Amino acid sequence: MREALKEAQQAYEKTEVPVGAVIVYEGEIIARAHNLREGLQLTKAHAEMLAIEKANEHIGSWRLDDCSIYITLEPCPMCAGAIIQSRIKNLYFGTRDYKNGVLASGVNLFEGNFSHKVDVIGGVLEEENSELIKNFFRALRKR
Repeated sequence: MREALKEAQQAYEKTEVPVGAVIVYEGEIIARAHNLREGLQLTKAHAEMLAIEKANEHIGSWRLDDCSIYITLEPCPMCAGAIIQSRIKNLYFGTRDYKNGVLASGVNLFEGNFSHKVDVIGGVLEEENSELIKNFFRALRKR
C-alpha cells in the first residue's frame, strides 16, 4: 500500500484526484499507476484501470488470476467491474469513498452473482490515505 500511496502523491502533484494503484504478482509489483483523468481527458484514466492495462501487458493476458491490487481509495463501479472482469484475486484498499465507492455507497458489486469472486480487505493505511484525499480537496476548494 505504501507504493500505491507514492502513486497517489504523484497524482496529487499533477492536480489529479490523488488515487494510486499497484498490482502484485508472485510478490513482485508488475504494474503501478495513478489517476490521470484530467491530464489525459479520458473517463477511464483511473489509477486502477491504468494499472490493470499495464498488468495485462506485463503478463500477456487479460486474466490476472493470481494478482492482488492495492488501491488508496475504494474503487468506483467502473473500476470494480474491471477488477472482477480481470479476475484479480485480492483487492486491498485504503479509505472508503462515500460518494462513489462500490462498498460505502451501497452498490457492492463484489457481492454480485458473478462467476469470479474477489477477496476484499479495506482500511489498509486508512488514515494516511484519507488524509491525502482530504488535503487535496481542501486545497482545491481554496483555489
